[in-house]
Amino acid sequence: MAFLSHSRLGYGRTVHRRRLTLGDMMSLYRQRAALRRLDDHQLADLGLSRSEAEAEARRPLWDAPRHWMER
Repeated sequence: MAFLSHSRLGYGRTVHRRRLTLGDMMSLYRQRAALRRLDDHQLADLGLSRSEAEAEARRPLWDAPRHWMER
């Protein structure tokens, strides 16, 4: 279940921001752990450096990608 909050941007526009659920956080944890396990060749296929992958993997669980939060 997704929970929504509303933010006013001005000019009468409202953005719906989704709140993370426990399932979302568990999914992020698994994805970031998998990212850590990739070797340099696999990371290169994704267009990521080792340092970029490590930085992403170190992000806290509540720090979800922006496109997950906007609906």
